[in-house]
Amino acid sequence: MAPEIKLTPVRRLIKKAGAERVSADAAEALRDILERLAKKIASEAVSAAKHAGRKTVKEADIEMAAKIILEKAGIRI
Repeated sequence: MAPEIKLTPVRRLIKKAGAERVSADAAEALRDILERLAKKIASEAVSAAKHAGRKTVKEADIEMAAKIILEKAGIRI
């Protein structure tokens, strides 16, 4: 399956974090991790919307899902 996230914005994020240069492997690795994380958050948000009787995923669903998924990993946002 083709990646949803392009490498250019990922490279830009790494550079904004302070890197002078970014290897293709590093950008691809971060992209893959971000896509897996995004899919988990999206899935949790869809479940929340369905539980609320909605077909539409709202911002609050995404925020709540991100909090749940990231807290399970020990990350606070």
